[in-house]
Amino acid sequence: MKQNKYDDIKFFSAYEKMPRSITGLEGAGEWHVFKTLMPELRNKNVLDLGCGFGWHCRYAREQQASSVTGVDISGKMLQRARETTDDPLISYINMPIEDINFSGSQFDVVISSLAFHYIQSFEPICQKVYDWLKPEGSFIFSVEHPIFTSRNKQDWYYDEEGNRLHWAVDYYQSEGIRETTFLTENVIKYHRTFSTYVNGLINAGFNIRAVKEPAPSEEMLKSVPEMKDELRRPMFLIVSAEK
Repeated sequence: MKQNKYDDIKFFSAYEKMPRSITGLEGAGEWHVFKTLMPELRNKNVLDLGCGFGWHCRYAREQQASSVTGVDISGKMLQRARETTDDPLISYINMPIEDINFSGSQFDVVISSLAFHYIQSFEPICQKVYDWLKPEGSFIFSVEHPIFTSRNKQDWYYDEEGNRLHWAVDYYQSEGIRETTFLTENVIKYHRTFSTYVNGLINAGFNIRAVKEPAPSEEMLKSVPEMKDELRRPMFLIVSAEK
């Protein structure tokens, strides 16, 4: 099932008001860790799976990547990406990640930001990315953390005064669809365990270089006080792997 929620007018309207949509990468709570895992991008061919508004694509070109390809299922997201991109070396393709195909050894670096938890199967993506990468190529991706995605109700437990009591983990081993609320109702995500992410990479042939569960940066904790609750459970998982 390929749900294209980002082309829903109500969802898209809410998404474009998020800090990461307005201020870009610096407004993304995981970016300060993600960028440290990126290899040297100068003169590299880069692929961004689930590129959204194109922030990572433009960053790669700022780092002097020789070419960048962004793929996204959402026409609305890519329309905004094209409107804010003035660079002939960045190309955008409107297609589901599951359906896209490229030549073997076409890219030096493949990145993906918070896209794979919308995709039903992870291992086939790993196999594709492995084939698309040149030898010693890099694969860096972020997803919502399995602790975050385990329940349909991806939210805190609150007391009667609305204070956050705790974050519950349940049905962790039951991988599959989670019908949840994110900006709007009826958003389909896919929960998988930490080991499924790791073993998917290993089975495809990757060497895992780093695994991160980022907390907010000190700057974000100071500027957005409610972010302190993000220290109570991991929201993101970031993995860096090499062919």
